Amino acid sequence: MSHRSLTLAAAAFVLTLAASSPAHAQRKASDLQPGDYIAAVVNQDVVAASEVVQRTERLRQEARQKGEAMPDSTLLHKQAMEALIEDRVLVTYAREGGAKVDEAELDRVVANVAAQNKLSMDQLKERLKQDGMDYRTFRENMRDQLMTERVREREVQGRIRITDGDIDKYLDEKREKLSQADQINLAQVLVSVPDGAAESVVAERKARAESALARIKAGEDFGVVAKELSEDANKDKGGEIGLRTASRLPDVFVEAVKGLSSGQLAPQLLRTGAGFHVLKVVERKGGSLTTVVQTHSRHVLLRPSAQLTAEVAARRLAEFKRAIESGATTFEKVARENSEDGSAPEGGDLGWMSPGAFVPEFEQAMDALPLGGISAPIPSRFGVHLIQVLERRNTEIETKALREQARGAIREKKYDEAYQEWVKDLRARAFVELREWQD
Repeated sequence: MSHRSLTLAAAAFVLTLAASSPAHAQRKASDLQPGDYIAAVVNQDVVAASEVVQRTERLRQEARQKGEAMPDSTLLHKQAMEALIEDRVLVTYAREGGAKVDEAELDRVVANVAAQNKLSMDQLKERLKQDGMDYRTFRENMRDQLMTERVREREVQGRIRITDGDIDKYLDEKREKLSQADQINLAQVLVSVPDGAAESVVAERKARAESALARIKAGEDFGVVAKELSEDANKDKGGEIGLRTASRLPDVFVEAVKGLSSGQLAPQLLRTGAGFHVLKVVERKGGSLTTVVQTHSRHVLLRPSAQLTAEVAARRLAEFKRAIESGATTFEKVARENSEDGSAPEGGDLGWMSPGAFVPEFEQAMDALPLGGISAPIPSRFGVHLIQVLERRNTEIETKALREQARGAIREKKYDEAYQEWVKDLRARAFVELREWQD
């Protein structure tokens, strides 16, 4: 993922439910199990010693799965404690922030947890009871996670400041990249100047080139003038160099025809070490900032949680993909019944979107798909997605829309830094009391 996931899980789970209460549950000292005790107090919540043990083991397992060198126990313990404190800081702030979660959306989230664990709703409730958690608490845990994600988006986006200067710089850089990717067919009339030529010779040669430029401006065919006067190897082709990328042309040529369209003549002579050049853009092929490819797509979103890890969500989405491709179901039906966002009632339909409308990892996967293609499960900061591309079209966009598109792209680039600053500020303002305890 490009951004830190806010799953707020207290322990690692695969296909089974947790026996311990996840970090979302508001915990008090009276909630601790016999033999457990408080490792830290964070705002209105407590972190139990058992949670630190579980999170430490989770970090150890993750390092083992990635093949990384195993950190020592003291460092792992410290990382686990800090992660749990951060979880509590975020979720308590989210509760205070008053973000609302639609009951229908919450129903879908809970139903998905049951489906991922291959349980009916009655079986889920019974399993939770066996694990020492009542259904109401479990449901509120899921609400906390959704609230946290919404508060995170609201608060972090509000911290990101983008100026007109930022947008101008971004668009200038895009134009520069597009110009380097351009393919240009230039034609030239070259009037050479020998090395070390006397000023009188240089003046005579310049006058010849200016005469050529004047004739072309007066309406004579460029190719005819080139065949008569040019002194380069392409004179018999009317001076045409041939279609090639800007990177394969002299920089001074590219700069001299910058901004010229197909068929346009450079208004001034170009002087180089070879002599004087009259240049014309015969053809230009390349991208345009105001011409974009819009994509009409749909998706299924599953949000990881303590009971549904990202890995399990990905496996579930892979099952959906196989079922859709075999014809056993449809993408629209899967999205309506399972997607955990506002697009679910529309069958996951996201409408027509321009580049920059989605987070980078989502957009990169979407752009790589053929029409009708379905992606592998794609993680983002919102969860794990299954994406299908329905249509594409080339669209001219106005300057205002272009700048808004640039604003969205810049916002994504600044998101990580803004998120880290937000978490740091919340951590600094939170009440945190560490208690002595032994592993």
